[in-house]
Amino acid sequence: MSSNAQPVALNHQFEDLQQQYEAANMGMWAFIAQEIMFFGGLFAGYTVYRFKYLGAFIEGSNHLPIELGALNTAVLIASSFTMAMAVRAAQQGAKNPLLRWILATMVLGTTFLVIKAFEYADKYHHGLLPGFSFDGSGQLKIFFSFYFAMTGMHALHMIIGLGLIVWLIPKIRRGTYTSEYFSPIENFGLYWHFVDIVWIFLFPLLYLIGRDPWPIM
Repeated sequence: MSSNAQPVALNHQFEDLQQQYEAANMGMWAFIAQEIMFFGGLFAGYTVYRFKYLGAFIEGSNHLPIELGALNTAVLIASSFTMAMAVRAAQQGAKNPLLRWILATMVLGTTFLVIKAFEYADKYHHGLLPGFSFDGSGQLKIFFSFYFAMTGMHALHMIIGLGLIVWLIPKIRRGTYTSEYFSPIENFGLYWHFVDIVWIFLFPLLYLIGRDPWPIM
């Protein structure tokens, strides 16, 4: 190899790995900014209709299984930890720990989706799926329209994240990522943490605020 050869991980349009890292990082933050605007619109719409139909939205919250919501919150918090550890392993060039932590993140993400699938199935069986013989008032239907739109878009982002992990795993096994080149793992970590944070807002907004207090046992 000649002395002028570029590092394998360096794309031709960049002068060095540092420039490539900064460009990728800026691109990810720009993507997250537009995602914030997207989810912000959903949150704003939910807030407007909640003030307009407060009683129906409180009723809707009481139809949601707080135990499953809390369990999924714990699962995603754990996945944020495993993702942070994966990024740390990538920065250290530790291939095997990186693979273990990214696989743990994948397992936790899949667990979240399985729990959410059970929750969706329960809503379908109780006639609370808008557009499929909805068994409730028009105002309650608005609540569940927001519920499925917001949690459904979040679940879609989770599925995309799991797909990206599947794409990353062969590269990790080949030793593509080193202590000098780890920006794809770091940027994926930003994406994963963002998706987790969205759920941290969704959980209290949909499941907790305004619902009837738990009965005293």
